[in-house]
Amino acid sequence: MLVPKRAKYRKQQRGKMKGNAYRGTAISFGEFGLLSEGTGWVTARQIEAARRAITHYTQRGGRVWIRIFPDKPITKKPAETRMGSGKGDVFEFVAPVKPGRVLFEMGGVTKDTAFSALKLAAHKLNVKTRIIEKEN
Repeated sequence: MLVPKRAKYRKQQRGKMKGNAYRGTAISFGEFGLLSEGTGWVTARQIEAARRAITHYTQRGGRVWIRIFPDKPITKKPAETRMGSGKGDVFEFVAPVKPGRVLFEMGGVTKDTAFSALKLAAHKLNVKTRIIEKEN
C-alpha cells in the first residue's frame, strides 16, 4: 500500500474540503481517465484495490497511472477508551479528493477495455466518479 516515506509532522488536523480541484484536472499521461465528481478521503487501501481491479481486468496490458497519493495521516483512538488523554495513533493514510481531480489514467488499451476497467475501479472508491477521454 501507498504510505509516505517520511513526514515533517506525524499527525495532522482534518482540514476543510471546500471548492473544486485546481490541480490535476486534465489527462496528462494516458488516453482515458477516472475523474472525481465528489469530495472525500480516498484511503490507501481503496487506491490499491482500484489499481488491482484495473490491472486484473486488462490482464496487465497497457499502462496505468495513479494520480493521487495518500499523504494525510488519519488518527483513531482505540475502542472503549475514555475521552481525553490526547490525540489517537495514526490509523491510516488518505488522499483528500475534490471534484474535478483525475484519480487514475490508462493508456495502451482499447476504449471498451479502458471503460470497463475504470468502471470496476470506480466501484472500489468512495467518491462519485466519471470516465473521461483525452481530447485530441
